[in-house]
Amino acid sequence: MPHLSDLVASSWVQRFFSLIPRDQGPVLDLACGGGRHTRLLLDAGYEVWALDKDAVLLKPLEALGARCFRVDLEASSQDVESGEGTWPFDANMFSGIVVTNYLYRPLFERLISSLKEEGVLIYETFSKGNEVYGRPRNPDFLLQSGELLNQLLSDSRTERKNHCIAYEHGYVEHPHPAIVQRICIRSISHSNPSDDRLDSI
Repeated sequence: MPHLSDLVASSWVQRFFSLIPRDQGPVLDLACGGGRHTRLLLDAGYEVWALDKDAVLLKPLEALGARCFRVDLEASSQDVESGEGTWPFDANMFSGIVVTNYLYRPLFERLISSLKEEGVLIYETFSKGNEVYGRPRNPDFLLQSGELLNQLLSDSRTERKNHCIAYEHGYVEHPHPAIVQRICIRSISHSNPSDDRLDSI
C-alpha cells in the first residue's frame, strides 16, 4: 500500500506552486515517484515533465499528459560532476522545478542553471535529525543545517541571483514525523531587483 506521502501533495509545494510562471516553459517534477506533484501541476494547467528512474511509475503519468523521462541521475556521479552525462536538460529550460524527498548534491548547480529567468524552484527534503524518526537515516541523504540556503543562494553566476521567497527547517508532524528543510526560490536578473516582490505570495 502506498504511503500517504506518496499520494498527497506536499503542503509546501501546494503553498508555492502558483508562483511558477505560466506558459513560459515546462515545469520539471524531479524524482517524481508516484507523481503526486505531477498530477497537481497538470490539474493546474501546467506543462509538466516528470523524471524518475522507475519506468513503471512514469507510465501512468505519461497517460495523463506528462512528458516523461526515465533517467537514473546517480548512475555515474563522476559524469554528472564533470558536466558530461546523465543530466538530460539544457540551461534556461524550466519555468519551475519541484523536488521533494530526494537529495543528490551534485545536482544543485544543474537545478539552478536549468531555471529560466523568473523561474521558481520548490525544494523539500529530509534534514539531519530525521534519523530519530525514521528513514532516511544515512547522512548522505540528510541535509546539514542551512545546506539548502548555502547551496541555492550562492551568487555563482554573475547574470543571475536566487531570491529566497521562503525557507524553513525543523520538525513536521504530517504526513509523518520528520525533520525537513524546505525552500522556495526565484531566479532573477541582477538588473531587475523589482522581481524580489513579495506581494504575489
